[in-house]
Amino acid sequence: MGERSKARKRAVEVLYEADLREMDPRELLRERVGSTEAPAVGDYAVTLVSGVSEHRDRIDELIVEYSEGWALSRMPVVDRSVLRLGFFEMLWGDGIPPAVVIDEAVQLGKALSTDDSPRFINGVLGRLAGIDERERVALRGRDTEAPAAEEGEAATAGENYSPAESSTDVGTTGGLREGD
Repeated sequence: MGERSKARKRAVEVLYEADLREMDPRELLRERVGSTEAPAVGDYAVTLVSGVSEHRDRIDELIVEYSEGWALSRMPVVDRSVLRLGFFEMLWGDGIPPAVVIDEAVQLGKALSTDDSPRFINGVLGRLAGIDERERVALRGRDTEAPAAEEGEAATAGENYSPAESSTDVGTTGGLREGD
C-alpha cells in the first residue's frame, strides 16, 4: 500500500471515530497528532481530515444529492467517511484524477465496510466524476480556485445498495473491519 493510500485509510479512521464520537475531526486530530497512544497521523492524512472538516457541510449536501435518495443517517458510518474523503479529493484535491479517487475509495470500502459498500461508493463518486470539470468546480460553492484534477471515467451506480437503518451499530452497519 502506497503512502497516500495509507494516509487515506488513516484519514477515514479519524473521520469515522469523530463521527461516532460526534466531535469535530480537527479536535480529534489535535488529540492524535504527537500521541504515543494512537497510531501516527501523517501530514497528508492531516490535510485530508482538515479539508473534509472545512468543507463538511457542502460535502454532506452533495453526498445526499449524488447518492440519489439516501439520507446520511442511513449510510454506514464508514461509507459516510469514505464518501466525504472522496468528495473532498475530487472537488478540492490537489489534481488527483477522479478515476484514482474512485479506485482508492472503493478499495477503502472493500477493506473497511460492508460487502455492498464498494458498489455504492463507486456509484456515488462515479456520478460526481461523470460531470464536466467546470460543473464540479461550480459545486464547490463559495470557493473559487479550480482543482487541477483530470477528467475520469464515470462509474456505474450502486442502485441495489441497502445500508442498515442505524449508523451506530458498528457490528453490522459498516464498522471498521480489517482488510487483507
